[in-house]
Amino acid sequence: MFPMANLPPFIQRELENLSELIQPLLKKSSRYGFWALPLILISVFNLVTILFFIPDRQNMVLTIILYAVLGALGMALSREAKHHRKEIHKISADYVISRIEKSDIAPASLKRKYTSLVKETPGLAINHFVKFLEAENRENSIKG
Repeated sequence: MFPMANLPPFIQRELENLSELIQPLLKKSSRYGFWALPLILISVFNLVTILFFIPDRQNMVLTIILYAVLGALGMALSREAKHHRKEIHKISADYVISRIEKSDIAPASLKRKYTSLVKETPGLAINHFVKFLEAENRENSIKG
């Protein structure tokens, strides 16, 4: 991503609009990811310790089950965070494409170029969007 302080105001405004759309999912994804890793690590560490280093495992069945459930919960949270990240990328790409197509200033060839770039490489959608906004601004200053 770009440092927001170095961007022109017209780009900052568009990125803030995009940020408002993805903020709820980003919060959930971050929260799930934050809890997933510690749960998995604690579970794996304790299960390995119990299963390989404690000779009397018969009395620890409930503890083993508890750590297995914690590990499963951590993995489920990790999976959910990954799902939310994919959804964030999809929403971002959809927003960028719709904003490019709505532009009244940019010529159709420029719109087609950047729309196809976003569709081909959705991971770089924000970079393409910033370049489009800069090109749109140049077109606006030429016309204006």
